[in-house]
Amino acid sequence: MNPEDEPLDRWAARREGRLRKPGELKAVTLGPGPQRAAHLDPGAPRLIVEWDGFQWVTVTVVEDYAAACRLLNPSAQAQAAQVPGHTPRLDRGTGRHRKP
Repeated sequence: MNPEDEPLDRWAARREGRLRKPGELKAVTLGPGPQRAAHLDPGAPRLIVEWDGFQWVTVTVVEDYAAACRLLNPSAQAQAAQVPGHTPRLDRGTGRHRKP
């Protein structure tokens, strides 16, 4: 056996950790030109696609970057919801960015 060879079960376990999981969603900008960072054209519509284990499958189209973020991260929206009657406390900070 070649010392560079790896047992198949160890290779399969290592490979499994690198693969995308079925059900993973991502947003693709529908705009002119090549794909760029998602935040560069926030008003452009987004195509939401899902990985089915073999290919990316179209799920839906949303109107902009904010809608795509809400769809891809539903828990973040729930965390950001304001509690009625709660006002965050804004103390005088000690950081360098604060004016004296």
